[in-house]
Amino acid sequence: MPSWLHASVFGDLGVRTFFVISGFLITTLLLSEYRKRGRISLRDFYIRRIYRIFPAFYVYLAILLAITALGWIELPANEVAFAATYTMDFHARPSTERAWWLGHLWSLAVEEQFYLLWPLALSVLRPQRALWFAIGAIIAAPILRVMAFVLWPEIRPLTDQAFPFVFDSLATGCVLALGREWLETSPTYVMWIDSPAFWVLPLACIYALSVDRAGFNLAFGVTLGNLGIAMAIHRCVRHPTFPVGRVLEWRPLVFIGALSYSLYLWQQPFVNRHADSIVNAFPFHLVFALGAALLSYYLVEQPVLALRARRAARKRAAAAGAR
Repeated sequence: MPSWLHASVFGDLGVRTFFVISGFLITTLLLSEYRKRGRISLRDFYIRRIYRIFPAFYVYLAILLAITALGWIELPANEVAFAATYTMDFHARPSTERAWWLGHLWSLAVEEQFYLLWPLALSVLRPQRALWFAIGAIIAAPILRVMAFVLWPEIRPLTDQAFPFVFDSLATGCVLALGREWLETSPTYVMWIDSPAFWVLPLACIYALSVDRAGFNLAFGVTLGNLGIAMAIHRCVRHPTFPVGRVLEWRPLVFIGALSYSLYLWQQPFVNRHADSIVNAFPFHLVFALGAALLSYYLVEQPVLALRARRAARKRAAAAGAR
């Protein structure tokens, strides 16, 4: 196996892809609301996110605390506090110095900070100025990463996790959503994105993530990787019937996508490379992680989302009655 094909590269690519997709999807939904209503309801957005994110997460955290009380695992109180307040991304530590069961929550913290800030920025700035704001974020993040790496060695672990250093991945998705229609008015761009040779450029950009040089990675590699991911997303969205799009529409993958949040939360206790219990051994760890995710999905996520749907239906009925 080539040296660049190691787990950390795939892990980085996976998280980065998630961030770019999140920026694209959230911005697309907000743009749709803005074009339909002429404004964005921040209150409705935040309530939807609370229903979607909080219940499953706090159930996960509560179960971990119960297991801690039984003496089965140890969770430092400060890490619980960072996790519970969605600030784990500012508590970056090497994996050997951080509680395994909470370490993955840094990416959820980044997402929550994005949910808090971006809809507000888009609502205040409106789409055109928000586009330039997001482009500015893409430019600013590499500068901040390099400055932190050079000037503050003690916070170097934060440069690939803390929101100020990783928001460019989300901003890249936002730019794609805001600029997609404009891009598709360019005959040259459309010809290229529709071409069978399209994949050469995004794959070359994504390969930049594997360059094992801190300076290059922080200044250029991450930005190029984000760009490559965004190009791939645009191709798939534009051509959902192409082979990659058809694979993504495969029903088992669609279900895994629906299960992804609970799977994200619950894979960590079982896919633990530092433990030697049978529940952490292949293939049992996959079975247990999937089982826990299914329980979370059907016992927590789905009932809460049903409550959210009923709330939305009552709101629509009240609005219709007021006309």
